[in-house]
Amino acid sequence: MPLQSYGVLVARAVDTRREPRDDTPHYQIHLTDDQGTHYRASVNVKSQERPSELLYLVDEDFGHPVVTRLDGLGSGWNALPPGPGGPNLDFVRGNLFDPAKMRTLPPHKEGADNDLADIFDHYVNRAVADPTARLYLFGERFGPEPGIKDKVFGFLPGNGVHDIHMNQGNVGRFKKDDGVWQDGGLLIHFPDTDRWVGVFLAFQSQAWHTDDTTGHTLPGGEPRPEQPGEQPVRIVAALVNPRGPAPERETVTLVNASPDPVDLTGWRILDTLGNAAPVTQGPLAAGASLLVPLSNGAQLGNSGGRITLVDAGGLKVDGVSYTAQQAAREAWTVVF
Repeated sequence: MPLQSYGVLVARAVDTRREPRDDTPHYQIHLTDDQGTHYRASVNVKSQERPSELLYLVDEDFGHPVVTRLDGLGSGWNALPPGPGGPNLDFVRGNLFDPAKMRTLPPHKEGADNDLADIFDHYVNRAVADPTARLYLFGERFGPEPGIKDKVFGFLPGNGVHDIHMNQGNVGRFKKDDGVWQDGGLLIHFPDTDRWVGVFLAFQSQAWHTDDTTGHTLPGGEPRPEQPGEQPVRIVAALVNPRGPAPERETVTLVNASPDPVDLTGWRILDTLGNAAPVTQGPLAAGASLLVPLSNGAQLGNSGGRITLVDAGGLKVDGVSYTAQQAAREAWTVVF
């Protein structure tokens, strides 16, 4: 069963707290919205499943098109309906980042800038010091809890958001939380520079190939690659905005970076809405590229979007995203 109350909290950070180094430590953030409502964001920094160190990724210049879908959200809690149409996060389908770039850090360690809590201190305390900065915390809401003070910051009533991490491909008792388009994450907007910072967390026990309906682990999927560029066939470019009236002749360019041919029979390219265009059947030679014309309703919108390559079994091979700014230059190819 997916999360019961998925959404995003838009608020200002006013304080932070590191929890004691117990079995399930969290990094706690105190926030307030424009109406004066108080919230606590409880961010996992350690897993209850082995291995206990979390995977993390920080993008200091997060330019994914999802940020444009946050414009209409009000201050405070915003419930998000399921599906890919809104600003919902999905680490597998949303092409938010390259999972191979995620690294592990311990929750707490003596010294500076060497643990996950230090990472949050660096970015969140910068937002605390900037009254114009706003945090966008994706996850599951808890509370309000009438008559119960918050256990960390003491405000009344207790109220906040947790599960600010990947929420699919779980194991054991956490499998019940699986779902799609309901992953957690932290985005920080600094208006003075119009800069977005993205912080993303996942557990090492979670799978990176999941069912499109349930979010459960798919059999036969490869584990998360350890280094960027390990996938043999990659999306390297796309002609998003060709010259001429619609329907335009949009194309996606693939390259086989491996030393061996790869059979592309049954492979497909998916657009933002999941519409599929077939890839030319047969082998792609080592080092060769392939220009794939989009068809069957698959389209690359000029307002930004996602492009995903899946194999004959429906497993994701590669995925990229592009912004409206990249698509604005007519007849120019976007290179990834």
